[in-house]
Amino acid sequence: MRRCDTGDTMSMKTFNTTVYQDLDSFIYGKAKYPVNLKNGMSIGGGTVYPEINFTLPPMTIDKDTMPKVIENYREIITGICERAKDLYAPGFVAEIETLPPMTFNPEWGADVAATVIDIIKDYGAKYGVKGAVRITPNDIREGPDLEHMWHGRHWEAILKTFEDCAKAGADFLAIESVGGKEVHDDAIMYGDIKKSIFALSVLGCKDMGKLWTRIVAIAEKTGTIPSGDTACAFGNTALVLADRNYVSKVFAATVRVMTAVRSLVALECGARGPHKDCGYEGVYIKAITGTPISTEGRTAACAHLSPLGNVAACLADLWSNESVQNIKLLGGMAPTVSFEQLCYDCRLMNGASARGDDTARLLRDLHADSDSQLDPQAYVLRPDVVLDISKKLAAETGYYRRTKKAAELALEAMAEGHKNGRLNLPDREIAALENLREDVAALPSGEGQLIDEVIGTCEKLDPKKYDM
Repeated sequence: MRRCDTGDTMSMKTFNTTVYQDLDSFIYGKAKYPVNLKNGMSIGGGTVYPEINFTLPPMTIDKDTMPKVIENYREIITGICERAKDLYAPGFVAEIETLPPMTFNPEWGADVAATVIDIIKDYGAKYGVKGAVRITPNDIREGPDLEHMWHGRHWEAILKTFEDCAKAGADFLAIESVGGKEVHDDAIMYGDIKKSIFALSVLGCKDMGKLWTRIVAIAEKTGTIPSGDTACAFGNTALVLADRNYVSKVFAATVRVMTAVRSLVALECGARGPHKDCGYEGVYIKAITGTPISTEGRTAACAHLSPLGNVAACLADLWSNESVQNIKLLGGMAPTVSFEQLCYDCRLMNGASARGDDTARLLRDLHADSDSQLDPQAYVLRPDVVLDISKKLAAETGYYRRTKKAAELALEAMAEGHKNGRLNLPDREIAALENLREDVAALPSGEGQLIDEVIGTCEKLDPKKYDM
């Protein structure tokens, strides 16, 4: 397995077994290795906290509009802090996903971060409101003017955004990285599992090693926490296209499980959690590594629709909403409204936990059962299915072999689920499942052969940008 590049030395963590062996302890709010903050919040330590993600209304972002941008963020976080105070929230995380102009101009991203951080600190000092900030620079490494994935102005701007926002006081560093996306987009459109595995296991894992080595180094330098990556650009793209019937749902479900291998590389390089929300593969990361995770489900409808509204809550340590624009609703500004929804969901989960393990497990299982029979993408997120797949997946070595194994295990689980009546699949999905099993069975045994067979078919890939 590839090791993380840390400059003059080479080091990595290895995860060859799951930290969970039985379902009883595999549950929301509790992680094997909680992340503890100075303000007393313990993520994965027994309490589920809301993680609110917000963005601007439609507007231009440039040097002339930056005062208005800052005012929007000031309004957003003030409304959230007020609601946190009024609802007696035990704590919350605010995620700032910088928009592309804020990453190309790192000082703008840092100004936004400082604005949000200062207001949270002020509410903490005045009212005891506990809050933390996750900074997620937009991965701008796309487009015809990209010089290289790991040097040039795009790369340097991302790293500078991380460092400047960390110095401004951010608690967590995260990203939705896009290494291999230019290949994977085509793989999804054509239902090409072979090309999908190439994009994730070869391009994606290689990029993750380079990127997360640098993120972890910045975190160590600035005293922040390297939290995690998410395969949103891969798994959620497949989810959205499956929802529109462009690709089969079993294909999207298979991609979802495969993305866990790519996202695990961040943990190998030193990420500590909480894993970021919008990729959904975090449940596999939690099973294998014990790190706390953020997940999103029904409360993410403000950003995208999905069949995963309840099952996503089964293992959440942070419960998120995806991204909501700062627009006016009847109840108030949309970020404040969304935050309230998160708070009430968290109250229910924490209230069930307070009644004992049996009640907490009942709520977990109700969340799973309500979704998992109706869609294969929900089925592969069931805690029992996740843990079973994770045990077999962790035992495999090598990024290509592990990603191929993830596809095999996902397809096997869905076939077995349909056979025993736990998963409903229409005829179209059954046919797609059988075709995918044949395609995966025909994959080459080694990574080198895979690269030889696929790389020449990737029209949008410039191998030199990945040092290939």
